[in-house]
Amino acid sequence: MPGPSRALELAQAYAAGSTDPVEVLEAALAKAAELPAAFISLSAERGRREALASRSRWRAGQALSVLDGVPFAWKDLFDVAGSVTTAGSATRRELAPATADAALVGALTRAGLVNLGKTNLSEFAYSGLGLNPHFGTPINPFSGHEPRVPGGSSSGSAVAVAAGVVPLAMGTDTAGSIRVPAAFNGLVGYRSSRRRYAFDGVFPLARSLDALGPLARTVEDVVAVDSLLRGGPVSRRSTACSLFGVRVYVDPAWVDDSRVQPAVRQNLERALERLACAGAVVERKPIKAMREALAMIERGDWVGSAEAFALHESLLDSADAKRLDPRVRKRLEGARSIPASHQIRLYQQGESLRRQLVDELDGAFVITPTVAHVAPLLVPLEADEALFVATNLATLRLTMPGSLLDMPAVALPSGVDEHGLPTSLLLAAPSAADDLLLRAALAVEAALLP
Repeated sequence: MPGPSRALELAQAYAAGSTDPVEVLEAALAKAAELPAAFISLSAERGRREALASRSRWRAGQALSVLDGVPFAWKDLFDVAGSVTTAGSATRRELAPATADAALVGALTRAGLVNLGKTNLSEFAYSGLGLNPHFGTPINPFSGHEPRVPGGSSSGSAVAVAAGVVPLAMGTDTAGSIRVPAAFNGLVGYRSSRRRYAFDGVFPLARSLDALGPLARTVEDVVAVDSLLRGGPVSRRSTACSLFGVRVYVDPAWVDDSRVQPAVRQNLERALERLACAGAVVERKPIKAMREALAMIERGDWVGSAEAFALHESLLDSADAKRLDPRVRKRLEGARSIPASHQIRLYQQGESLRRQLVDELDGAFVITPTVAHVAPLLVPLEADEALFVATNLATLRLTMPGSLLDMPAVALPSGVDEHGLPTSLLLAAPSAADDLLLRAALAVEAALLP
């Protein structure tokens, strides 16, 4: 499958004069128009204006950053001036366009990146599978004769990168919404710690769990975007740390579970062998904080449900509620009866587990499968509500504990199954250890390259 240009390589081509931002943007707009349901809106006029300015800067040797002129797509939770922020919901189609860019949109625009458009998502970002009855469901580019789900909720962002429209797209992640679509589409997906980036101009789902981050083809491109968003310098080549002596914990409960498909497990085990050969110290041990977080979730103690209901309560009580995706509406309504006292206890338990995790890991990283299975078939999920519910829970099962613990994480391709469908591993760290995580992810990626 042909992939898109990597962002840093594309910028190098600009510097060499072998292509230019205008040519690249026009090709991206053409591809986006031909990719069903991946985009909710395109910013063609703005993108052309930005690409022309970028071309002039490159020709004058005055690029604003190493990613100047690279096209970028935004999950339609981010405000982009002049476009409606739909959040994937028919109830928001008629809203007035945003009058200002979200903070992160503004940051990358000032670095010269070209805004291509807004990508599709599960309605209100409330599903790990990526189905959307209002704007259509993007089809996983790795599908064979039968369409497969893109993963959600950042479905359009993942498909836009995997299908070669853009080298970079931004997503959000509350329970796995960057990590899951990255896994299903063979991409790198970075879920940052919650406080790493500004949330100004981003439509929320559950404020205590929401996180932001890019999807890309390489960790190097992710690191470049992160540096721009953080206001730091960006080099043309990122430097990976050595894996020698780096400690990696693998909890057998995450790997040996019968629900983990054989290809996912086998590819993970091969990856662990390569990391050990590169000098990493791989230790299999129970991680109690993660196990307790998973037990909470499997009991139904997910604080995100209560926060999502509180956010949308007035909509649910209005006549517009009937316009919602019935599956999303049912999930939102399911949290109506959660007492405030229980919600407060969940916050307290989460804080305690986050402190416990730091002590348990003591500087080590964690590796798990990102998702226990490859991308499932789409049509059966559209037809069977019970199957949809069960598959959605199974898809998010391994990423939700990391959200509860606010673990920054990088999903990395680990291989494919017998049908050529991507599998993925997840490298994670305690909250706020993003810089160490990204350096380690560069090294892990290098060790896994063929």
